[in-house]
This record gives sequence, C-alpha cells and structure tokens, in this order.
Amino acid sequence: MEKFLIFTVVGLTLSATYAVIASGLVLTYATTGIFNFSQGAIGMVAAFAYWQLRFDWGWPTPIALVVSLGLLAPAIGLAIDRGIMRGLRGTSEATRLVVSISLMVALIALANLVWEPGRSRPMSTFFEGSRVDLGITTITYHQAITIVVAVLIAAGLRFLLHNTRIGVSMRANVDDDALVLLNGAQPKRIAGISWAVGGFLAGVGGILIAPTLSLEAGSLSLLIINAYAAAIFGRLRSLPLTFVGAIVIGLTEGYLAGYLPGDNQYFAAFRPAATVVILFVALLLVPNPRLRSRAHLREYFPPPSRSGMVMLAVVVVVAGVVLATTLDTVSLITYGPVFSLGIVALSLVPLVGFAGQISLAQLSFAGIGALAVAHHGHDGSPLGLVLAVVLAAAVGTVVALPVMRLTGIYLALATAAFAVALDRWLFNLPDFSVGPVHVRLFGLGSVSVDPLRILGHEFDSPAALLMLSAVVFAAVSLLVAALRWSRFGRQLVAMRDSEAACATFGLNLMWPRVGVFALSAGIAGLGGALYAMQLGSVAPARFDLLNGLPIFILVVVGGAGLVGSALFAGGILYGVLPLTATLGPVIAKINSLFPGFTGVGLGRNPSGAVPVFSAAAGPLRNDPVVLASMGVAMAVCYVLRLAEVFGNWAFVVLLGVALVAAMVVARRRSSSGAQGPGQGAGAGPDPEDLEWVGVTEPFTPAHLARMEQVLDLQSVDLEGAELDPVGGRDA
Repeated sequence: MEKFLIFTVVGLTLSATYAVIASGLVLTYATTGIFNFSQGAIGMVAAFAYWQLRFDWGWPTPIALVVSLGLLAPAIGLAIDRGIMRGLRGTSEATRLVVSISLMVALIALANLVWEPGRSRPMSTFFEGSRVDLGITTITYHQAITIVVAVLIAAGLRFLLHNTRIGVSMRANVDDDALVLLNGAQPKRIAGISWAVGGFLAGVGGILIAPTLSLEAGSLSLLIINAYAAAIFGRLRSLPLTFVGAIVIGLTEGYLAGYLPGDNQYFAAFRPAATVVILFVALLLVPNPRLRSRAHLREYFPPPSRSGMVMLAVVVVVAGVVLATTLDTVSLITYGPVFSLGIVALSLVPLVGFAGQISLAQLSFAGIGALAVAHHGHDGSPLGLVLAVVLAAAVGTVVALPVMRLTGIYLALATAAFAVALDRWLFNLPDFSVGPVHVRLFGLGSVSVDPLRILGHEFDSPAALLMLSAVVFAAVSLLVAALRWSRFGRQLVAMRDSEAACATFGLNLMWPRVGVFALSAGIAGLGGALYAMQLGSVAPARFDLLNGLPIFILVVVGGAGLVGSALFAGGILYGVLPLTATLGPVIAKINSLFPGFTGVGLGRNPSGAVPVFSAAAGPLRNDPVVLASMGVAMAVCYVLRLAEVFGNWAFVVLLGVALVAAMVVARRRSSSGAQGPGQGAGAGPDPEDLEWVGVTEPFTPAHLARMEQVLDLQSVDLEGAELDPVGGRDA
C-alpha cells in the first residue's frame, strides 16, 4: 500500500506539471486559434534562465522566480505574438504549424548556443529535503508546491475566462475577431495577453519539472509533449477536461515507474513511450472535425512545367557528377545526404503541398526503409531497396487508416506521436516474433548495411552512392511532377483547397488521403534506404523526431507544393550548412539557428523561397545566349578544377560568380529587349503559366495576345474588321 501511495504522489506531481503547461497551450489555442508547438521550449528557456540566476549566479530564489516567470516567460510569449503570429493571417494551417515548430527548433538551438550542451546543471528542488507527513505516507515540499500551484492556476484561469470581461473577450476572439472589435474590445491586445499568460504558464511548468530531470534543451522541450496529450483530452478547448487528461497521464507514468518490470527489455522500452501511445489513442477518440471549406489563402503553388522539370532533373544529375568527381572521401560522406535525405524531403511535396495533409513522421518512415535494406539487402541485393519502399508504404498505410479522418493539428500530433513511439520504444526493442514472422530491428544498437549491387556493378564507394542518390532523386522528382499533372494529383489539390466542395461533388476523401500517405511513406523509405547505404551502418538516433523537424520546416519554407523545395531543403541542410560550418566553430553554432529562424519568417512569404529564386532566374531561363554562355563558363571552371588548377573553395566561388553575372546580364538584356526573337518580354508569358492569369495577376495585353497565339484564334469579328490585341475593335 505504501508503494502505491508513493507512486500515486509521484504521478499527481507529474499531473500537476502537465496540467499547468497544457492549460497554457489550451488557453493560447482557444483564444488565438494557433497551436503553440513551442510551449515546451518556452518552459525550457525559463528553466535555464532560473538555473542561471538561482544556481549559477546565486541570486535569491524569489528574485530569480520573478525575473524568470514574471518578466522573461511572458515577454517571450508577447514577442512571439507581436513579432511572428500576427503575420500569419490568411495562411494555411500547415504554414502556421511550421512557424510554431520552427519556433521550437529555434529556441532549442538558441538555448544550446547560450548554454553549452552536455554540461551538468543540477537544480535542487524547493525546500530541498523537507517533507510533509500525511500519516500514511510523506510528500516533499516540492511535490506539495507543484500540486498546490496547479490547483491555484486552474481556479485562476476559470475565474479569468468566465468572470472577467477580458476573459470573455479572449474566448470570443478566436471565433470572430471583427465582432469582438465591434463590441469595443481590442483583438490584438487580447491575443497579446493570451500569449503572455501562455508563456508564463509554460515557464511555471518548466521550472517545476526541471529539478527532476536533466537540464537539456532538446529532451526537456520534447518531454513536455506529454502535456499535448492532456490538451487533446480537453479537445484543445476545455480546461477541466485538460486537467483530467493530465491526471490520467501523470498517474499512468507514476504507476509504470513503480510497477513495470525493469529487467524486461520489452517493458522497459515501453515506459518512455506510454504517454505518446495515450496521445495517439486520445486523438482517435476526438470527434470528427468539420470539413475544411474554401479559404482565402496567401499561398500559391502552380503546377510544374514539363520543361522546368526536365531542367531540374538534368541539373540534379550534373550536380551529382560534379560533386562525385571533385570531393574527397571525407567530403563525400559529409555532403552525401544532399540527395538521399532530399528524397525524404521530396516525400513531403505530394502529402503536404498537393494534399494539404501534415506528417511529422517522414524520417521515421525513412528509418523503416533503412531497416528493410539492412536486413534484406544482403550482398547488395536490390530486393532490399524494393522492400524498403514496400514496407515503408505498408506501415504508412497502417498508420493512415485510423487517423485519416483527422486533419491539421490533430493529424500532425498523431504522426508526431507515432514518430516518438518509434524513437522511444519500437526502434529500441530486441528481436521478437509474431507467429511465424520474425521481426528484426536495430538490435539494441546499430545495424550494418551492404552497398547496392546491380547487374554486377557494386555501388561500394561514397562517389558511386552519391551518384546513385542523385539519379534516383531526379527520377522521383519526375514521378512527383507526373503525379501533379495526373487526375489523382488534381483530386489532391482540390481536396487541399476545399474538402467540403469535394464532398459535395461526391468525392470520397478517405482513399485519396490513404493513397497519398502510402506513396509519401514509400518515397521516404526509399530515401532512408539510400541514406543507410551511404552511412554503412545506422542507429535509431538517426531517425528521431528532432532530426526530422528541420527537413519538414525547410520543405515548407522552400514551398511545400513545389518539387524544387525538396532540393532546397536537402541543399541547405546537407550542403550549404556543412560547407559554411568549415569556416569556424562560431559559424557552425550560428548554423544551428538557421532552420528554426527561416521557418519563423515564413509568415512574410508563405509561398516559400523557391518561387522567389525562380522569379529571379526567369530572365536567365528565357535567354538561351546568356544561359549557354554561363554553361560554358561553368564547364571551363569544372575542367580547371579537375586539372587541380585551384581547390574546391575557389571552384565554388567561381561557380557563384558565373551564376550571378549571368543573371545580371540576362535581366539587363530582358529590360532592354535585346534577347532576340521569341525571347524576353516580347514573347509573352509561358503558355503553361496562363492557367492562373486573372487569379494571381491581372490580365495584360501581352497575356491576351499570347492566348490568341496559343489557341490559334483569328482576330476577326463578324463584320471582318480586325481586332486589336486586347480584344477591342480596330478604329
């Protein structure tokens, strides 16, 4: 009985902490409509600040608490609202989610930059060593304070939201901020207060839970994902149900800690994942959300042109040849994942960009592909590569079937729960059997992967594997583009734009969702298999949720509906950032901030970075003379590099100079009309871009003239009089 009471107290203490953090999450969502994925990271920063003030600098506890909770945490929440979230009006839920996740990644990177990771930072509890005797058991002062604080916060929030004018305005703000404004309230001020209170509650939770854990930025931020499960119990709306969910989760963790056999590897691995399993089940019990109707969004992703896709595929293969022939072995290992993990990034384009569905588990599917090729690709058998696609797609289908009625943040949390369950539990299991089927995973360590062998040729060198990944990336990018051109692709885009309209026309939304999810998981499994071959051996840590988030962020930052965004993500993460990191340790630390802060700025340009680059390169693409000259100049630089006239840094600089110079010359020739017949402004818009004229940009005489040329229309009216290019009667 005493053991039961001890772990009940432990569970209730955890419940109180989760309830405090989840209540801030629910408050923010219920008043602003934005799910704050960075809630745990805000609590982590407050905990680090409290440690710095109280234990490193020796400040008195009350002053350290006032600065951390009364100033820093609310200030972070207010800064997030004013500097970031207000710019997200008119963006899709995927964009808002990416900004929130990016903020979490940025705060983790910033904390690691300020407080060096790997260093021990012990934090004592409040009134260390003091206990309260309850007769049948005892409870520490810290545990008692945690429970009392949670009760006081619950009562305070209830009073704020239901008995004050500002609370009623906060609840009304998310439903119709214009109506709130008409009733004399100030929606922006209300949102700012909500974010400040949410930041304060995150800080309280972080400081209360930090003494019982290791003060480490990533694990502390993700551990508080347990609070998300409590928020889902409350359906992101109800604070009482949120507290009930927190009690269920906290007690579950407490009892598992006390009664789960520690000497059993299967049970021991389950304990860290128990909460995310509860989160996954809770999501399945959430009532069906309403179908999304058409919204006026700022994102715009035109279908890819055939000429553009051919050019992209050629550029990827040529880039692979250049990298394979100019880099040494160490550099090839460093930059090799550009294309293999770029394929994992490419798997997000049909899912997020075309269908508008959100998955945070793509790197987990890549891990399944890596396992398949490790266990079934012995001696380089291509069967391993095939099974990597098939098994990843099959697991994707199994995951998709129960959660496909979910959309938006619910689907994102479900896939995140699946990813964390793999990280903390399934990938760490020893081998086991299910009936006649023997399942082999990472074997409590790592598994080796044999290089691929096709028709007697073995891809057994880093250069050969990089070229293989480049060719596969080019082929898969063409496949994804063909999907966008197909009838199925148009169905996915229609579903993304308006689920309600699709249902009105009798389209069954379930099977398109399951199909695109399975396809996306299969592509991710292929990328994971190629990545595993490049590494030679793989461990579960390579495929955890935190490593997958930057890929998801940069695909959306590049432009989720554009095939080029995958190349953008792979090139930035595994090309540009490792390259600039060689400039010094300071640059390497700053690089860790890049994915997070680029995602935070997505609200200013929700269509992504690739359209900006594409528009800048437009004159160059339309000027064959300058384009050919640039190609010749780059080829000369490449030949000189192979002759070892200069090194790789000079080669990179010369390629950059050639590209910039060609873009400047092409733009000047375009503005002066010197590109020659059939080029530049005189040729009019590309016929494949005319589909969206009148929607994304106004009609011009050049557009109408180009339409007549493409459609081969005769500009003659009924009386035989010729019409001018804009459709008016010739005087």
